[in-house]
Amino acid sequence: MASFKKSFDGLKGTSHTAVKGVTDTAVQAAQEAVQQVADSSKETANTAAQEAGRQTQAAIGKAADKATITIKEFGQKLDTK
Repeated sequence: MASFKKSFDGLKGTSHTAVKGVTDTAVQAAQEAVQQVADSSKETANTAAQEAGRQTQAAIGKAADKATITIKEFGQKLDTK
């Protein structure tokens, strides 16, 4: 009976260790997945911010070009009068 209890205790310890290993692995995998999503979100946000910056610069450039043309045209009208 003592050897049965000893075997049972050993099995219990082994089972506990195995379950802990599986749990630790699952927790680690979940943490890695969350980190990947966070990294991806940061990358997406950075890409969107860069694109918004490019579009803003392009719009500013177009507005500046139009303003320059308008000023030149206005100056030419003043010269002809």
